[in-house]
Amino acid sequence: MTAEAPEEPTVGSKVGRGAVWSLLNTVVLRLGTLVAGIVLARLLSPADYGVFAVALVAMTLLQAFNELGVSLALVRWERDVREFAPTAMTIAVGFSVALYGVVWFAAPAFCELMGSPDAVTVMRVLCLAVVFDGIAVVPATILNREFLQRTRFLCDAAAFVVVTSVTISLAATGSGPMSFAIGQIAGNLVSVTAYLLLCPVKVRPGWDAGIARELVKFGLPLAAASLLVLSVTNVDKIVVGSLTDEIALGLYVMAFNQSSLPLQVFSEAARRVSLAGFSRLVHDKRQLEDALGRGVGLLMAASVPVCALLACYAAPMLHVVYGGQWTPAAVALQVLAGLGLLRILLFIGYDLLVALDGNRVLVGLQVLWLATMLPALLIGTRVDGIRGAAVAQVAVAAVVVVPAFAWVIRRRGISLRPSLLACRRPFIGGLLVVASALVVRQVFENSLAQLLIGGLLAAAVYFPVVYPMRALLPGRARAEVVA
Repeated sequence: MTAEAPEEPTVGSKVGRGAVWSLLNTVVLRLGTLVAGIVLARLLSPADYGVFAVALVAMTLLQAFNELGVSLALVRWERDVREFAPTAMTIAVGFSVALYGVVWFAAPAFCELMGSPDAVTVMRVLCLAVVFDGIAVVPATILNREFLQRTRFLCDAAAFVVVTSVTISLAATGSGPMSFAIGQIAGNLVSVTAYLLLCPVKVRPGWDAGIARELVKFGLPLAAASLLVLSVTNVDKIVVGSLTDEIALGLYVMAFNQSSLPLQVFSEAARRVSLAGFSRLVHDKRQLEDALGRGVGLLMAASVPVCALLACYAAPMLHVVYGGQWTPAAVALQVLAGLGLLRILLFIGYDLLVALDGNRVLVGLQVLWLATMLPALLIGTRVDGIRGAAVAQVAVAAVVVVPAFAWVIRRRGISLRPSLLACRRPFIGGLLVVASALVVRQVFENSLAQLLIGGLLAAAVYFPVVYPMRALLPGRARAEVVA
């Protein structure tokens, strides 16, 4: 009697397992980063953060474009990845090295524009990460394509240990902002090595002119869209840095980073599998709408209370956790917490449009965002400093960008009604969290008491509202419609 072959895992089971490991990866590493950030904030000054922010802006923008978008073909194309991965790697590495050469010579002018000429050396060291990213992007994307998030977790965890230990050690000995740059490069060395060794496909540089043309044709619009996305999320630092000083920029970066925690923890974990999952459901719009609704509902359920707490307890949180020198950042954090929530929705919309082959329209949407953001930031920062910059960002995202994304998605024939319905409970719960915070801040003056009692009360009013949404969790049958 012939033994039956083991059942091939379904796409849903792969996505589910990938999502669990991706969430574990993101949550564990982000919590570790949070702890390390607290230690560093107490060792370094807002001015040090401002210098590092200048270099980080340059690195982030370069990494959006350094592989010309070819890595996305590794996710989207259903062909054998070994056919085109070598050419993709050659493109990514070659263009990354060329970009770094440009950065080396352009660093003094860029830092002068940002009002921080002392950041040149830090920028040159940190931007070596662009080269390492070019080497790592293909094996790392193959891990995502195959939903091997457990392997990805091991790679990222090893890199995190190195980054954290090196950065804190250098900061404690007085290395200032350079401690960030050296720590990051040390971690990159570890992660690149791990990706190359653990990737199931042993990728080496190669070249096929025909495949190269296909890859660039497919990836270039997406790379342009990614560059525009990151320009949108970094133009505020450029404007704040050029119109204020290093201290104000450091405070603004602290506020922006805190507002991004929900996006980094919850949304980035989902995004590692969402593009691959959406791509496999594009031919069944009913299933796609249902998957989108579930994903958006769960993300909002997790993110809304965090954003509400950040907005309501910005000043006491910064004072207790990071120290009194960071309390002035609260005026921006109170506003930017709302932007963090909007960015989660926009990043999911971005992945959905990529899956629907909306590459060109994504470029248009990002151009719209950047074109409306830049003048708003210039006006807001001149009028009210870092708080004005925060207000400008939230206003543009809420009034212009989110409605534009929604309109484009509906034009593609995708109904957003399931997603809107799935958000009802989180937003009702969020309003209750805000109301509870108003009471707590009236009754208690001590910052620590506000945080402890406010957090407990927020959980007490929020959890009962969203508890029925457990039916939306992966692997659970939806026995009832969430009312």
